[in-house]
Amino acid sequence: MRSLTGLISLLITTALALPAWGESSERLPSAADTYSEDDVVEAIENLDEAMFKPFIERYLLDEVRQLRLDMANFRVEYSDKLNAKQLELATQAVTYSTDTVTYFFYLIAGVTSLLVVVGYANIRDIKEKAHTYADREVTKLVASYEKRLKALEQNLQQKSQVIEENREEIEKTNEIHSLWLRASQETNPHSKIHMYDQILTLRPFDTEALTYKADAALEIDETKWAINLSQQALDIDPDHAHAYYQMACAYAQSNEPTVAMEFLEKAIRLTPSYRDEAKTDDSFKGLRRNAEFKALTTDSAI
Repeated sequence: MRSLTGLISLLITTALALPAWGESSERLPSAADTYSEDDVVEAIENLDEAMFKPFIERYLLDEVRQLRLDMANFRVEYSDKLNAKQLELATQAVTYSTDTVTYFFYLIAGVTSLLVVVGYANIRDIKEKAHTYADREVTKLVASYEKRLKALEQNLQQKSQVIEENREEIEKTNEIHSLWLRASQETNPHSKIHMYDQILTLRPFDTEALTYKADAALEIDETKWAINLSQQALDIDPDHAHAYYQMACAYAQSNEPTVAMEFLEKAIRLTPSYRDEAKTDDSFKGLRRNAEFKALTTDSAI
């Protein structure tokens, strides 16, 4: 336990000594930048979010990259096996056709010899019938293999189409994931809205993008726009708790407390964690003294 505390103290001391993300790095830590154990403990207790979030994002990106590599390797392996199978089928078809024709000629020679011995003189008629029969059997054989090859080609086209669709979906997912990461790090509401619009272009029915876009619209006091976006999300998913919460925030900022309370109650009923979030949300600062709001945000409510 002592060594674990020392390790955490070392990490916090290093984090405190380094410049914050996005700030100027002109000032470097000096010998005077020292921190006591009490400062480290206080910094640990005041952490707002997990320090390992960037590692999780990096892990997800590595997993998606590995998935793309596996799909590419699978496509190459599948193509090699398919080419080998086609070559094997063609070889077998040619061998079978050659053997069949050879056996037919052996049969013709034997029957002809037998007929000559028995005394038949019309060898030409026998030859013509033998050729007709051989042509008919060879035609049946060729048609059968053509049918098999056509079925194999159709199967290959279907699987190739599935592989192409999966590749496009992976690329789209990577692009959407990148946009979500950029939006989470953006502080300008207009820039966030632009990124959410790009996500909605790729996935028009993404309810999360609609509700987060509504949240950004509330940051610039566009309450009617936020209500419209939240309603679109509810039309897609009537049980979307975040959409109800955004509707409550929008109506609260529009000085319509009764409607805001109705939507907030629905949001808390679906996701109880919104009860604590509403207590500190600036959208409800005008309702903090409202008795109904206090009753709704207490732990015993709903």
